[in-house]
Amino acid sequence: MPDVRTGADGVARCRWAGDDPLMVAYHDDEWGVPHHDDDALFELLVLEGAQAGLSWSTILRKREGYRDAFAGFDVERVARFDDRDVTRLLGDARIVRNRQKVDAAIDNARALLDLRQQTGASLDAFLWSYVDGAPVVNQWTEMGQIPAVTETSTRLSKDLRKRGFRFVGPTTLYAFMQATGMVDDHVVDCFVRTR
Repeated sequence: MPDVRTGADGVARCRWAGDDPLMVAYHDDEWGVPHHDDDALFELLVLEGAQAGLSWSTILRKREGYRDAFAGFDVERVARFDDRDVTRLLGDARIVRNRQKVDAAIDNARALLDLRQQTGASLDAFLWSYVDGAPVVNQWTEMGQIPAVTETSTRLSKDLRKRGFRFVGPTTLYAFMQATGMVDDHVVDCFVRTR
């Protein structure tokens, strides 16, 4: 199977983007693009955690619902969510209504505020320190070469868990690193690599 897929627009993309317009737009405009805003990083951390056991396209379809339900991923506001908010979220069909994932999102907002207070660093500075402040640009020629877990994602996972974050296993963290542009895993024949 080829590692890129040429869409109806004549553009060669990483095969996983398929032909779903939402996935194609995510692939073309967001995946692998460096993110440095703490709220945007928090959003992707929550969404990657919510994705566990589900397809990414499912999460993308629920993204606007998440943004609305989680106060635009404003970390300070989410950290103040209480039992009433949890009940509201568990009744909201626009998001993944899994109690552990909802609780983890709120706990992660609180852990993020604690991280800022304890280290004096933003989430951005903390995360990007794991890649020395610059994206790791891999030279994969085949999708099968792309790992699901790396030594860096494992170290980052352990550090975040130690700081109270949840749903941040090494596999979830590597997907997060790809999504936030900490790692660029577009295969070399993908148009994103040459634009």
